[in-house]
Amino acid sequence: MTDASSFRSWMIDANDGIIATASLLQGFAGAGASDRLLLLAATAATIAGGLSAGGAKWAEVAVEREAEQRLVREESAELEADLRGEIDELTAHWQAKGLSPETARTVAEELTAHDALAAQLDAEFGIEELLTPAAPIWSGFATAIAFMVGASIPLLITWLVPMQVEDTVIVIAVIVSLTVASIIAARAGHLVLRKVLVRSLVVGIGTMAVSYVAGLVLF
Repeated sequence: MTDASSFRSWMIDANDGIIATASLLQGFAGAGASDRLLLLAATAATIAGGLSAGGAKWAEVAVEREAEQRLVREESAELEADLRGEIDELTAHWQAKGLSPETARTVAEELTAHDALAAQLDAEFGIEELLTPAAPIWSGFATAIAFMVGASIPLLITWLVPMQVEDTVIVIAVIVSLTVASIIAARAGHLVLRKVLVRSLVVGIGTMAVSYVAGLVLF
């Protein structure tokens, strides 16, 4: 994963933390929860949400790495059983990319001589770099931290801002946070800011509104 895509992923996780925690608070506020209950809800959402998001990411990357390792075993066995046939497949791959038969053969043989397994994994499955054993742990940890950083914004507001203006301040803070996060993510990924911003705000404001109405109606 490139630095830009890693950063975008981190910003998305932080946005999830902001939206999830703020929306939960809006739901409790709609139900008429006390300030003490709001503090408890915000703290629990930050901790449980971060651990849940991190655990889910760890499991996702672990499964991805297990799938990669299975492919490594299969390709290694195929290379050992029929190296010439694998070179032929690699040659066909490069011909399909537009190289002449002679050039494709040369490329296939040179890549095989350099690293036969890597050449096959890249050509057949688009795997340019294998995940390390520590990748699932670090991915889960990074996701958990990003979520908690985002969730800490509405949490801190709940702790520090008087209850009379708490809801309004949370909504404003969420809009500002999502705007800043969208600007950073768009610049890092060379994306269209307007589209990124609109998506973030629609999801964020929409989720908070639905949560507030649910709390108001159901309780």
